[in-house]
Amino acid sequence: MSIKNSELILNPDGSIYHLNLKPENISNTIILVGDQDRVEKITKHFDTVDFKTQKREFKTQTGTYKGKRITVISTGIGPDNIDIVLNELDALVNIDLKTRKPKDTLTSLDILRVGTSGSLQSDIPVDAIVLSSHGLDINGMLHSYQIQPISNPKMEDAFIKQTQWSPLKARPIIIENSKKLEAQFKSKTTHSGITATAGGFYASQGRVLRLPLQDDTLNGKMDAFNFEGVCITNLEMETSAIYGLAKLMGHHALSLNAIIANRANGTFSENPKKAVENLILYTLERLS
Repeated sequence: MSIKNSELILNPDGSIYHLNLKPENISNTIILVGDQDRVEKITKHFDTVDFKTQKREFKTQTGTYKGKRITVISTGIGPDNIDIVLNELDALVNIDLKTRKPKDTLTSLDILRVGTSGSLQSDIPVDAIVLSSHGLDINGMLHSYQIQPISNPKMEDAFIKQTQWSPLKARPIIIENSKKLEAQFKSKTTHSGITATAGGFYASQGRVLRLPLQDDTLNGKMDAFNFEGVCITNLEMETSAIYGLAKLMGHHALSLNAIIANRANGTFSENPKKAVENLILYTLERLS
């Protein structure tokens, strides 16, 4: 059965609605960044750039680095935007946009997040690279999908118990990364652990301006969480959504973050641009 026009929305030129892309515009290797200005900070290292487009915050450039074709896309901020980007990328490779039917043979993408984050652990210094072993969904977006096959109930139950998680909030979901990509990108220079994904920047991450928090001790309890030697290394707004949707759709995903702040000891990178540049070069070299 064909997917209805209201569910799979295409632009008049046949491109997918939000990303403004056609299947031929992307590679099977995708780098996701939050900030649209970071797209060119990556593609400036490319040997060639053969495609460019932008619609809203979604900026895309595709080209080659040392002979490997790579697509870089800005997602903007938050799990809601990841929901758009991952679904539309999957549609580009796994749905025939003319017949509006899923393909018989499915394509698996390699999806890498290259981002910035703050460390929650005092032993992970600023300017370090964190490779996310798991994504911890504390925002609830993934509950709209059938997530039972990809969740980790034992670890989730331990998190709920150790943090005294409010039953009024969505149940936390913990999703593993792609072991294939982890093997490719893990090294002696990377730190590894759980990346928590919040649904907002302020109260969701324990920041107080004028409004009180539902639980003003949550950050400390998250810092102290440990499950069989695995702790929460950092807190941001995209990783769990990428891991969850990628795994449900059969894609490989890995999140890499340059640590520009350490919230445990109150330090901030003296040169955050250099930290991001080092992560970009590390990612490109590992891809090539």
